[in-house]
Amino acid sequence: MANFDFKALSPDTIIDGLESAGFTVDSGLLALNSYENRVYQFHDYELNKFVTKFYRPQRWSLAQIQEEHDFSFELDEQELPIVAPLKIDNKSLFEHNGYHFAVFPCRGGRIFEVDNLDQLEWMGRFVGRIHAVAAQKPFQHRPSFNTEEMLFQAQETIVASNFVPNVLNKAFFTILEQVIDVASKQYAEHYKPEQQIRLHGDCHAGNILWRDEGPHFVDLDDCRTGPAIQDLWMMLSGDRQQQLLQIDTLLMGYEEFFSFESSQLVLIESLRTMRVVNYMAWLCKRWQDPAFPQNFPWFNTEKYWEQQILMLKEQMSALQQPPLSLLPA
Repeated sequence: MANFDFKALSPDTIIDGLESAGFTVDSGLLALNSYENRVYQFHDYELNKFVTKFYRPQRWSLAQIQEEHDFSFELDEQELPIVAPLKIDNKSLFEHNGYHFAVFPCRGGRIFEVDNLDQLEWMGRFVGRIHAVAAQKPFQHRPSFNTEEMLFQAQETIVASNFVPNVLNKAFFTILEQVIDVASKQYAEHYKPEQQIRLHGDCHAGNILWRDEGPHFVDLDDCRTGPAIQDLWMMLSGDRQQQLLQIDTLLMGYEEFFSFESSQLVLIESLRTMRVVNYMAWLCKRWQDPAFPQNFPWFNTEKYWEQQILMLKEQMSALQQPPLSLLPA
């Protein structure tokens, strides 16, 4: 387990673990798209469908995982459509052969349409309801969105990986350093810790499924403390005018349930920078996991790093643009 890997996680180990927790398995294990953890769908003898998540060893502490579960239960109790883990004997986090895992009811749905304004307003109401609950108390164990981890430590990870080709080394690290400098200063200048709340943390379309009755979230694995805008900006797409309309639509629904500080809009590009830099570092850090070369074959090529240089230049330009502002009432 010292290498944060899943080498000992065989199908038999998974099934034995599930049965040790009180679940029956009457099907094969269908692997679902998840790279950080290992996630499988299965059904029991009564054909009830479940999803099990085996957590990557040593990524989160047990207290941090339990806090994720407790946040899910808290939101579920308020009738928010969060897929919370199941409890057996009042326990939701199980252990087998050194691996920790949880089991969830299987909930399907369609992908959230980020360009659908009706769905965006619905999502605004949904996130506003989540934040109204989330603001009632803080996390004790989960980390925050912070530049030290998500920019500076991420930069160190990329440097140490030696994956950037020598021919691109100077160009890549020069623009990376410039972007990190601007983004970290911008975040420090405008981030107000007194405005931070518990967050879903990873509100992209892949974590939002749509059913006839509305949206639901299927993953709180990245929940953290931070500014409310973090749970909104990833639903924006297109050019500036489209994003202005989208944020206005989101907040129209959001503010029915929770107040939004418009001063947080200036944080969008620094948060985006933290995400893209952290993503590069994540790929570097996980490349020894066999699932990564298999699922990210474009990484660790000269073309990939050329594209990252262009992306960082575009991000530098975005950091220097005026922030989005709300449309006049």
